[in-house]
Amino acid sequence: MSATRQTVADVVVVDYGLGNLRSVTRGLERADAGVEITDDPDAIAAADGVVLPGVGAFSEGMENAAPFRETLLSVAESGTPLFGICLGMQMLLTTSEEADHAGQGDVEGLDLIPGTNLRFDGDQKVPHMGWNELTVRREHPLVEGIDGEYAYFVHSYYADPDAETAVVATTDYGLDFPSIVANEAGNVFGTQFHPEKSGETGLQILRNFVDFCAEGR
Repeated sequence: MSATRQTVADVVVVDYGLGNLRSVTRGLERADAGVEITDDPDAIAAADGVVLPGVGAFSEGMENAAPFRETLLSVAESGTPLFGICLGMQMLLTTSEEADHAGQGDVEGLDLIPGTNLRFDGDQKVPHMGWNELTVRREHPLVEGIDGEYAYFVHSYYADPDAETAVVATTDYGLDFPSIVANEAGNVFGTQFHPEKSGETGLQILRNFVDFCAEGR
């Protein structure tokens, strides 16, 4: 904890069996959050903010998160900040080409940000891996102070929201894909990159998130 800040919000990281929970937790703690890793729906519902991490396939993520679907939808409806990271961000959308690509048919996402996750299909090397630039497209509490900064990505699919207003920031990888998205109300949002692996830029984003959570306490 820094010398000038103290714990400003209590955040839960949803433990649904996928995701680098420890590194996300350490990042949030550096951003001055009190953090609990939990699979308890009551604890999720009571938090100042909720983080949905994720590494892996869309279909596996949605299958593992099925017991938490109603809780996560209630969190979103209540106005509590809900932050999806990487796969967790993709799960906020309606569906993904990844399930079809894997021969698993249609898999329903949380549909909190209507849209589809698409596979890179140009000349880009897949997965998109490494550092890349963030270009902020509209105001949102999460992106304060990060325009033009670089973040760390590892992904083969990217979000394609139905509404252009859902795009908060983009990144160029042969095309300008949405690297940060948010719902209309602004309390449900996600980053395609890993803020916990993105150095000072990632720490700024996590601090922005924690401060946003504190506003609703």
